[in-house]
Amino acid sequence: MNNIVCKHKDDCGGCLYQGIPYFKQVEMKEKEVLRLLDEKKILVGEYLGIVPSPRELAYRNKMEYTFGDEVKDGEMTLGMHKRGRFMSVFTTDECQLVDPDFNIIQRFTLDFCIEKGYQKYHWKSHEGFLRNLILRKGEHTNQLLVNLVTTTKRELDEEAYVSQLLSLPLKNTIVGILHTKNDNLADAVHCESLKVLYGKDYYEEKLMGLHFEVSAFSFFQTNIMAIETLYQDALSMISDFSGKTVFDLYSGTGTITQTAALKAERAIGVELVEDAVSSAKRNAALNGLTNCEFVAGDVLKVLDELKEKPDVIVLDPPRSGIHPKALQKILNYGVKEIVYVSCNPKTLVENLASAMLFGYQTQKLRIYDNFPYTKHTECVCLIAK
Repeated sequence: MNNIVCKHKDDCGGCLYQGIPYFKQVEMKEKEVLRLLDEKKILVGEYLGIVPSPRELAYRNKMEYTFGDEVKDGEMTLGMHKRGRFMSVFTTDECQLVDPDFNIIQRFTLDFCIEKGYQKYHWKSHEGFLRNLILRKGEHTNQLLVNLVTTTKRELDEEAYVSQLLSLPLKNTIVGILHTKNDNLADAVHCESLKVLYGKDYYEEKLMGLHFEVSAFSFFQTNIMAIETLYQDALSMISDFSGKTVFDLYSGTGTITQTAALKAERAIGVELVEDAVSSAKRNAALNGLTNCEFVAGDVLKVLDELKEKPDVIVLDPPRSGIHPKALQKILNYGVKEIVYVSCNPKTLVENLASAMLFGYQTQKLRIYDNFPYTKHTECVCLIAK
């Protein structure tokens, strides 16, 4: 399909390119990244073009839905916040960016909760029961993880929810049904207690020849098919890993760290989120890797504590980019090659401009459209002395 028009297009702010042929979207995103590079006078030795997503639709492997209502005191809904109207939530049960099974489970859960007379949680009065539904999928394993988030205001009919969920006509297999309880006043998903109602508290995924167990709240890449290409390209930019120590900074659940460990003498991942580090350690053990290590903490502080010196650095920071002080420490190592994986071209070009002051040049750059129909674009570049 080249030209989707979604029924939710007028309310949802997710897909900004509705009705625009996909090849045209890719062209627009490429031009925007090149404009940002030109604006900051970033010279690229070898520009490698833009890579479209292998899958245009149904590529998202995680969704976090909110219980609410579209109009005040109206019928309960389950879905996304309306564009420009945070208090209003509309039901997105025909979203085309997710596996059709997500839409089936979402619709069933809403109908089940309405039938049971459960009330949505109101984040101002702090009254009510239902907060969120989180769905996750293993792209290569066809495993589904269902996580219903509620307060402790009343009891969930767990037996009925599980039995009816398992009887749904799904193409994938539900491997875990979880009930998370969250009485935190903040309008965000917190896990104060988690109960496994069925199966296990994680799903499995395969990526780059490695095996991963992804727990309920662990970060994992959203478009698996696309990220495999991106990671392979990123690591192929390094001329030679043999005998080298690799620092993977902002390492998340350690996908790049572990893949680098297959080629390098040693790989060290640094990540702020402790749950992600725990997951990375567990998965490294699962893959039989003994030459990689994961450190929990802020990159800015951890770099002062590490005794090892890197030969190669891989950077995969959050959308906000790299803190100037952390970037200065990274560049001061003076390594010959740094691979920068970016999910935000705006902060990427800022960091590349700073790297130029330390004698680095952007030797290679490739753009990736890993999120069709949305505004987001990813880049991989090699910066070298």
